[in-house]
Amino acid sequence: MDQKIFQLDNGLRVLFRPDKSAITHACLLVDVGSRHEQLGKFGTAHFIEHLLFKRTERRSTNQILNRLEAVGGDLNAYTTKEYTCIHASFLNPYLDRALDLFEDIIFHSQYPTDEMEKEKGVILDEMASYLDSPEDAIMDDFEDLVFAGSGLGHNILGLEADLNSIQQADIKQFIKQHYATSKMVVAISGNYSEKKVLAIVHKLFSEVESYPWDHVAEDFVKPLSQQIELERPINQAHYVLGGQGYSIYDQRKTGLLLLNNFLGGYGMASILNLNIREKYGIAYTIESNYSLYADTGLFSIYLGTDEEKLDRALKLVHKELRKLREQPVSVNFLQKAKNKFKGQIALAEENRMSLIIAEAKNILDYDRVVTLSEVFEKIDQVSVQEIQDIANDVFAPSNLSSLAFVPED
Repeated sequence: MDQKIFQLDNGLRVLFRPDKSAITHACLLVDVGSRHEQLGKFGTAHFIEHLLFKRTERRSTNQILNRLEAVGGDLNAYTTKEYTCIHASFLNPYLDRALDLFEDIIFHSQYPTDEMEKEKGVILDEMASYLDSPEDAIMDDFEDLVFAGSGLGHNILGLEADLNSIQQADIKQFIKQHYATSKMVVAISGNYSEKKVLAIVHKLFSEVESYPWDHVAEDFVKPLSQQIELERPINQAHYVLGGQGYSIYDQRKTGLLLLNNFLGGYGMASILNLNIREKYGIAYTIESNYSLYADTGLFSIYLGTDEEKLDRALKLVHKELRKLREQPVSVNFLQKAKNKFKGQIALAEENRMSLIIAEAKNILDYDRVVTLSEVFEKIDQVSVQEIQDIANDVFAPSNLSSLAFVPED
């Protein structure tokens, strides 16, 4: 079914996707994340995500948490480098209840100082848990390395000293600067009439104050290649290799997404998994990832292995990257890779919550929803030559940095 997009007078956009299911999925997406934080206040965006559930003008913390849970619904939130998202799943009769809760916690949260201190402790525990997961920590540290000096170059959780320094005034200032209605999307997937959705949204959100979005775009600088090795109290070696990729607005992104998918993306039949893990059995985990941002991207390869096998594993990784730079893939191989990628994308759309959030991001990024047929058409247009050109650009040795965690002596 076709999506419907509306815009209120205050600039807030609404996406409605009709669906015959008995379950509704809804989200409120804000175009702000950790990259928009000020130096010395890293962790503010994620901290706010926690505090949204801690008392409003009308509700206590318990009332917020029980508002949907009492009717069998689920409420949650997350923060990324560029977005903050609140999302909920619930039975269809409770749309008004869910959206009323969204409006309340976004626009009427009190950020009480006693709750702030408690949540700081929770987030500090979250930070500590990353130290017990080197496979997660190394990815965050690698992103900090590649994007050092920019808003993307720090962990979403922030720094302990910064978190402890954040006061209620800092929270309110950040909200005033970045939580503008023109940079928000409310998205709903459920079994309703267009008329009903519009009526509920107008009732709850039309009176919300509109104000300018106070954000200045970064001047992004491409960093020099770096190779860093750090000792950690661990038993296995963890390694990340990669560098900057293409932004969400770069036409080459589709080619890199496809290349990433067949090189080391989802599934066991990737080039890296077959030619390193399966063939030689020297990396218990090996995968590649491509993250896209508004003005850049990050391509990375992660592997975990015994320290004594690390050098051989890296030689094999560089061998595969060199082959992609020097030898064009066959037309037959590329067609199979396209078919696999399109199938994975189509299957992912079966997750209705992920789909409605992805479409809300489309509206923030492109002011429209990108259709599945458009995505497939762009994939089909990727050529053998484009794949090789992208490999020579992204995998050029001068573009690649690395970070290794190795066991302490």
